[in-house]
Amino acid sequence: MMPALTDWSRRILQAVLVMAGVLLCATDTFAHATLIRTSPADGAMVASQPDAFSLTFSEPIAPLVLRLVAPDGTAVTLDRYVQRGPTLDIAAPAGLKTGTHVLTWRVVSDDGHPVGGVVVFSIGAPSPGVSAAAVEIIDWPVRTAIWSARLVIYAALFLGIGGAFFMNWIGGRSRSAARLGMGLILAGLVAVPVSVSFQGLDALGATLRNLPELVVWRTGFATSYGLAAQLALAALAMGLGAFGLKGIAGRLLSLAALILTGCALAASGHAGAAPPQTLTRPAVALHAVGIAFWAGALVPLGTAFASRSSDAAVALRRFSVLAPFAVLPLGVAGLLLAVIQLESLQALWTTAYGEVLLVKLALLVPLFGLAVVNRIRLTAPAERGEARAIARLRCSIRAEMALILVIFAVAAVWRFTPPPRVLAVIGAEPASVHIHTSAAMVDLSISPGRAGPVSASIVIMTGEFGPLDAKGVTLILSNPAAGIGPIRWPATKPGDGTWRVDGLTLPQAGRWSVGMEILGPDGAPSELAGEIDIRP
Repeated sequence: MMPALTDWSRRILQAVLVMAGVLLCATDTFAHATLIRTSPADGAMVASQPDAFSLTFSEPIAPLVLRLVAPDGTAVTLDRYVQRGPTLDIAAPAGLKTGTHVLTWRVVSDDGHPVGGVVVFSIGAPSPGVSAAAVEIIDWPVRTAIWSARLVIYAALFLGIGGAFFMNWIGGRSRSAARLGMGLILAGLVAVPVSVSFQGLDALGATLRNLPELVVWRTGFATSYGLAAQLALAALAMGLGAFGLKGIAGRLLSLAALILTGCALAASGHAGAAPPQTLTRPAVALHAVGIAFWAGALVPLGTAFASRSSDAAVALRRFSVLAPFAVLPLGVAGLLLAVIQLESLQALWTTAYGEVLLVKLALLVPLFGLAVVNRIRLTAPAERGEARAIARLRCSIRAEMALILVIFAVAAVWRFTPPPRVLAVIGAEPASVHIHTSAAMVDLSISPGRAGPVSASIVIMTGEFGPLDAKGVTLILSNPAAGIGPIRWPATKPGDGTWRVDGLTLPQAGRWSVGMEILGPDGAPSELAGEIDIRP
């Protein structure tokens, strides 16, 4: 029966690749660790060369690449910096010229995912033709390679190690199941280190042509994913050894491999990095162990009944008794992690992460339905040896395997979709604009920088960076594309050197026109104009 199972599996895998490829193209590309504050401010004008640059992120990061591009296009690597928690203080190189400079950065966040961006500032006067907009270029070959490697790793960890655990603790040991499980683990032993190199490529913004370079591999292992990969390699090695052992040695080795599988998946990724990690990391590990127990049972059970093994009924009976004790914690842990990551029910259909979760939930419904039917209607007749029940059970197991493979493919897409809890941090970041004329200079910050209720903070100076004791400031906002405005708000001075406007509501996302009326100390008015981008 194994040739038929192989052909069927090949067709399922082809369908999985097509489906997941579509999902891969539909995901968001938001950064996981997001830049909150920079010094100098993005788009700022400074009178003289700064002594240092400061980047503050929303969560702990590790710097990968820091470069400064001069007005003439030459670039210098910034390798002198001090890290204080989520803040990087970077020493500025000497002899910076007048004009617009671009500080490019690429870091890796606490959950193991790389993120990059730019900060544009000018010394003395701006250079013509330089934009502050940073455009992320997606390298689809690297992204596809990351997804493919992750799919193989999931199959190796859950089906391979789960199968070794099942055969050593419950039964259903057969040569065909062992060969398939060992083959999956061997594939995983290749995919894990290769996936680390893909992580390094993504972290450095490199292409597949850079794969042989040592710095790529070092960078991949330096991220939190590097630790997860080492744990996964240890788990796979133990799982492979467990297939060749029997008795207490095989049981202990397969149990250790199962535990390490949970630890590997909890060491890196969105879910394990979410606070509080004392809760989320154990939940990820428990969820992974439950998946391995369930998924790992399918191949040994299917091959045992296909070969009419004498211990097939015994293995099925043991599995049906133990399965609820694995599935219930699996479901509870998954629900807990989903609640932490989503933060709101609306995020299910308003974010790419939520949409992937909805697809996974839609696949879990028939999967759990098949499991219930197997448990209630097919287990007892199959244990009695009824041929019709055994045939239906084998078909049901194949269907479960197909659904699980598709779920693995969908879950691998989460590598590219930041969870809503991260997007909430992004949404809380202020939007800012720097407006500079010979008469006056304004730094405007709107917080949060998204549509809805906001407040504005305004810092004003003279065009020569001196103090400006204005008698009054009026903020004017309009969104011509949406037919809004102009709307005028007088600013107040709370006494901290800034001007504020509270109680604002920006009903529409998009590019807003900014006007600033400043009444100088001599009563002479100054008008400044600019644009600011408001997020949805």
